[in-house]
Amino acid sequence: MHSKTYTVKGKDLKPQWRVIDAEGRTLGRLSTEIASVLRGKDKPIFSPHLPVGDYVVVVNAAKVRVTGNKLVKKFYYRHSMYPGGFKAVRLDMMLAKHPERVIEESVWGMLPHNVLGRQLFRRLKVCPGPDHPYQAQVAAQKAQPASAAGKAQTEKAVEARPAEAQGEKKEA
Repeated sequence: MHSKTYTVKGKDLKPQWRVIDAEGRTLGRLSTEIASVLRGKDKPIFSPHLPVGDYVVVVNAAKVRVTGNKLVKKFYYRHSMYPGGFKAVRLDMMLAKHPERVIEESVWGMLPHNVLGRQLFRRLKVCPGPDHPYQAQVAAQKAQPASAAGKAQTEKAVEARPAEAQGEKKEA
């Protein structure tokens, strides 16, 4: 019997919503976890050319932790493309003014820099505090747990099958 390799199709993808608390977590380790979830590397149906991953809502971004002297030695650089338009902002200043950008910049560097990466990056939602405006999406997902519903349907299907099909032998 020949078996074929299953290839996931874009129409079959149903991304979930995940909430990750950044309080007390190290920036780099948190960012790698977020990037992995966005890409879908934690799923058995991972495909490098499709957006298999989930939406990620990061809360408490202002309370993220960094190690060493990075607070004063790490800089974020940008240029306005005008003469003298070079700007450098220290990490501690960025955390004070725009804490969500620190996580966004870190995760962006870990995603592919192409159309797929931009598509995945749009699924990242970062909030500086504990509250976020995505409660409805997260609550709708919790109301319909896919794994529990699938397990219940599987158990019903097993019960409905005749005894012979379940591996039991017929008495002669």
